[in-house]
Amino acid sequence: MRKLLIAERGLVAVRVARAAADLDLPSVAVFAADDVDALHVRAADEAWALDELPGTDAYRDMQALLDVAYRSGADAVHPGCGPLSENAEFARRVLAAGLTWVGPDPETMELLGDKVSARALADSVGAPLVVGTSEPIASADEAVAFAQRHGLPIALKAAHGGGGLGLRIARRLDEVADLLDSAVRESAAVFGRGEVFVEQYLDRPRHVEAQLLGDGEGRVVVVGTRECSVQRRHQKLVGEAPAPYLTDEQLEVVTSTSVALGSAVSYRGAGTVEFLVSRAGQVSFLEVGTALPLEHVATEQATGVDLVRQQLLVAGGLGLDLADVPESRGHTISFRVTAEDAGRGFLPAPAPVARLELPGGPGVRVDSGVVVGSVVPAGRDPLLLTVVVTGRDRAAALSRARRALDGLVVEGPATTARFHRLLVDDPAFTGVVADTETGTDGGGADGAEPSVHTRWIETECEWLDELATATPEAAAGPGSLRTWVVVDGRRVPLVLPLADVVGSSDGALGADALVAGIAAATIEVDVPGQAGRGSSAS
Repeated sequence: MRKLLIAERGLVAVRVARAAADLDLPSVAVFAADDVDALHVRAADEAWALDELPGTDAYRDMQALLDVAYRSGADAVHPGCGPLSENAEFARRVLAAGLTWVGPDPETMELLGDKVSARALADSVGAPLVVGTSEPIASADEAVAFAQRHGLPIALKAAHGGGGLGLRIARRLDEVADLLDSAVRESAAVFGRGEVFVEQYLDRPRHVEAQLLGDGEGRVVVVGTRECSVQRRHQKLVGEAPAPYLTDEQLEVVTSTSVALGSAVSYRGAGTVEFLVSRAGQVSFLEVGTALPLEHVATEQATGVDLVRQQLLVAGGLGLDLADVPESRGHTISFRVTAEDAGRGFLPAPAPVARLELPGGPGVRVDSGVVVGSVVPAGRDPLLLTVVVTGRDRAAALSRARRALDGLVVEGPATTARFHRLLVDDPAFTGVVADTETGTDGGGADGAEPSVHTRWIETECEWLDELATATPEAAAGPGSLRTWVVVDGRRVPLVLPLADVVGSSDGALGADALVAGIAAATIEVDVPGQAGRGSSAS
């Protein structure tokens, strides 16, 4: 690989760009009009514009992305963690264009991305399964018949979905039809396909997953396990590595099943095998995610394995660069901090980031997709940053999490930071009842197991309402104006003194400042097949 196109935005694109830089691999960012000054645009070696028609998402426009790959000279594509990262059609189009695809083979993505065929494969390797239909259903009557036969609640799940999208839980027979219609519509809108199947729904389960890496030649490694039971609307907010409170028998089921599934398809790249653990301790296969999830950072910190680097090495034909069973270096907890108001049902709260102070110190990692002045555009993923803490054990990690979250300051949008800070003091998450005399939780090592489950936020969290926050106006910005020009589709940044912008009587940008800013920018746009030729702006 000579140059990598990152077909993603935000924090994830920043993460991939940095991994590419570690390998001395030049990277290309893409941006829609509302993301032109986003951090991921600055993190890459170069950035190219994506046209976005009304009612469309530029980051899902496969042809536009391939056009940028050609124009920029990129010969490889990393799809990030968004919808295209699990889209077999996009992988095929990348490969058909003669480019390297950083991900599993399209056939593997198609097999595992279809949850019905993935269940069949899991069954063939002896994975534990909850009862479900072997094919997508054709009508609500089939779902009702399934519920009458196996009992409520039931899960209506998009066969090609993921991330909680296209998933509805029916707890009464009279709501099955409406929920099925809703699941079909959402699945078709997000994933382009509306097939839905039915599974028996496990109430109040824990969510456990295995991080898989494969070289495509038969070698498959489980890098570690994670627990991601703290979820809102079936989307993960917190990841822990390794997954705590698994018995030896449960751990064996998770790891052996994951290796068997990966080996059955000669898995290539990074993937996640997901399971549910019932209140009775029964482990059941859920699905396989063929993309690298955001929670991969917890496994990275717990094991020292750079998972994005491994993706790039495998895609480049260099194989895996790690031991068969990486050793854990402690316990890690990762927290997604999003521009959402947890006290108002996690409603998006887009606003400029007026102030940002990030925690640091031993055992703390922060991956940010924003800086002061950044705006999360309305309708985009509201993810701002992740805070990742590591300690010698879970008790030490919880203690470090309190310090790190106390040190995190994000002003401007409402965020989930306060939610996480209260969470790490809640006995449902810590598993230990607080000592009211000392104000401590006893360290979290020897207490009862946590009681959180995948619907704990919606059904049992008692303090969400107190988190409701008014999103204030952003504070005044810095003393310079960051702007840009776009040359042949490529973004070229300019930084102009703000005094020159506001100093004129009419508030217009001073001509001297504009000319000086452009003159200070060296613009060289290499076009494939036209080496040595450039473009200029005037």
